[in-house]
Amino acid sequence: MPIINSIINWVNFKRIYEIDLFKKHPIDAQREVLFDLLNEAKNTEWGKKYDFKSITREVEFRNRLPVQRYEDFAPDIERMMKGERNLLWPGEIKWFAKSSGTTNDKSKFIPVSKQSLEDVHFRGIRDVFAIYLKNNPESGVLFGKTLTLGGSHQVSNFNNNSYFGDLSAILIENTPFWSEFYRTPPAEVALIGEFEEKVEKIIAQARNENVTSLAGVPSWYLVLLRRVLEATGKNNILEVWPNLEVFIHGGIKFDPYKEQYQKLIPSEQMNYMETYNASEGFFAIQDNPDSDDMLLMLDYGIYYEFIPMDHFHEENPPCLSLDEVETGKNYALVISTNGGLWRYLIGDTVRFTSKRPFKLKITGRTKHYINAFGEELIVDNAEEALNVACHRTHATIRDYTAGPVFMGENQKGAHQWIIEFDQEPDDLDHFVSVLDGTLKTLNSDYEAKRHKSITLDRPEVIVARKGLFYTWMKHRGKLGGQNKIPRLSNDRKYLDELLDLQKRM
Repeated sequence: MPIINSIINWVNFKRIYEIDLFKKHPIDAQREVLFDLLNEAKNTEWGKKYDFKSITREVEFRNRLPVQRYEDFAPDIERMMKGERNLLWPGEIKWFAKSSGTTNDKSKFIPVSKQSLEDVHFRGIRDVFAIYLKNNPESGVLFGKTLTLGGSHQVSNFNNNSYFGDLSAILIENTPFWSEFYRTPPAEVALIGEFEEKVEKIIAQARNENVTSLAGVPSWYLVLLRRVLEATGKNNILEVWPNLEVFIHGGIKFDPYKEQYQKLIPSEQMNYMETYNASEGFFAIQDNPDSDDMLLMLDYGIYYEFIPMDHFHEENPPCLSLDEVETGKNYALVISTNGGLWRYLIGDTVRFTSKRPFKLKITGRTKHYINAFGEELIVDNAEEALNVACHRTHATIRDYTAGPVFMGENQKGAHQWIIEFDQEPDDLDHFVSVLDGTLKTLNSDYEAKRHKSITLDRPEVIVARKGLFYTWMKHRGKLGGQNKIPRLSNDRKYLDELLDLQKRM
């Protein structure tokens, strides 16, 4: 096994060398990506509209093209889905990744070109394993199968020439036949649209397989793994899959779930590897198992820009290139891709932890925060404070959401949290105090609003009934796939829906 892994590592050597190269020369790598994109798309409708041929500097690109939201692209994407060619990207695009996002109920259809399939999504998957094997040369991960819990939408025909579905379904439809030898379940099970039916068939298919790796969203995988134990009568997952060694996860922050995974998979040799990928692209990979930040992948055909969040709500906020960012600051991510997205505001926020090389953490969403009273509370603050509160009170959280309690005639403003615990706190009042106190240390705006409770009162925590969030997501038709529970909201829509459901359960 070590000999075979050595051969595999030799095959990966060229790619690891390329990764090391862009780590050493990141700005040059990004400049090359940008001008490759412009050259490739110069004869498209957008290329002619913005005269891509004449752009010779990054600042010209930035000044000429406005930052775009999905609504700006929607008319052209609709034309592309009807078969029109050479609009945003050369040729005809047949695949569109359906995504509802976390804060918008309206479906989005993200174009997936042949180039983005191969040079972004598939390359990202290959790089995950290349980096993992580099860090774990004695690994047996390729001698078993990867269990994937994919999306909740099958690929469907928009017309005779174009197809849409979850990105995971599109990837399955486009992978070569031999990938079935390394993946479970087979495509016909992975593409089942109904989440609960899919889970049961995955268990029936995979319980007797040699599963060495898992890949998916942590929250939905917890549902699957718990069902596996129920179905098999085993005490932990290693009794089902003894050679399991790595969980490749993304989509949501892993920290709130880590303790639950350590109970389900009780092994100090189990590895957890975070990735940052979405329908729009594959962006970053955790390359150091001892650090929870991720390496920004700079040679995938994606050009990156960053809007400082402290200027985000201005009419014309500054948009920075990679060489202008600073560590420790919060940025909204803007991308231009070989799928035809130009200066697209993806909706995620990130914070750089390093510039040598460029590493980052996901901090939340541009619409996923609470700022009802000027407190500017982001998901990153919430996750860290909840982790501290859980540690201090021996609690574990399954799911949560939070939003504002608005001021009334005789009522101060506050934050209301609905939390579904796996293990409830020793003392709920102490949990709330630690949560509140930690948020004050993490966020000076929150601290100022909480000062003497003049603007914000102490937060309120409502303990959710078991299964509340799962039932809520099922009612909304958002089980599985890339669907995520909205963590923070600036209004009470989600809170009120959950509270109403809790009364009826």
